[in-house]
Amino acid sequence: MNPFSLRNKTILITGASSGIGRQCAISCSQMGATVILLGRNEQRLLKTLKLLVNGKHLSYSLDLTEYEKIESVVSDAVQNVGKISGFIHSAGIEKTLPLKMMKPEIYNEIFNVNVIAGFEIAKILSKKKYRAESASFVYISSIMSIVANPALIGYCASKGALNAGVKEMAIELARQNIRVNSICPAHLSDTEMSSFKNENISEKALNKLKELHPLGLGSKIDVANASIFLLSDASRWVTGTNLIVDGGYSAK
Repeated sequence: MNPFSLRNKTILITGASSGIGRQCAISCSQMGATVILLGRNEQRLLKTLKLLVNGKHLSYSLDLTEYEKIESVVSDAVQNVGKISGFIHSAGIEKTLPLKMMKPEIYNEIFNVNVIAGFEIAKILSKKKYRAESASFVYISSIMSIVANPALIGYCASKGALNAGVKEMAIELARQNIRVNSICPAHLSDTEMSSFKNENISEKALNKLKELHPLGLGSKIDVANASIFLLSDASRWVTGTNLIVDGGYSAK
């Protein structure tokens, strides 16, 4: 049997309406998983749903910061497609602001989505009535939690908190046969958060950015493939780790 297969696994994915989350959903379905999509934008979620293959998949439009609504969604999903064996927290927001312009409410906004929502879902999914006999939780962090950039203090701090929380959860949840890991991507060429998509970046600046990555800029499928590994039985002895997927960005 292929140890990387996700057949007979049900995977819940946040931020599934676009970017890394959408690609993870597509890739997981291609590997045989049943996928539960969570995101705020219903139309974009339905677009993701149409891209999935192999099975009965579900989508739920939900603001993850409305924490009190999460468990009812999880409960409904489990009733429809069975207990959950994997979770990818891909939902995230980024604010490019220097320290002098940051305000407490901006930190709160970033941490609520990037960190607290992901931890709340882990708490819910760790309940026996919702999880399969073994499970794997994967958090999409960022290389910016290790090698920082200016004007990203809120984002960098939130991703650092994710990495720390993953280690704690890995130890705490191991007795329940739940593995917990994070992935730290560097700059990707094909997501909505890509700086050269959001701004008028010059060719010179783009080339300089590429040079920071010995293997060149990555793609969201590179992150999806890493997620599949961590969700699959191929990584059954991997927990509490921070998998760096950065094309060599942090090796310099």
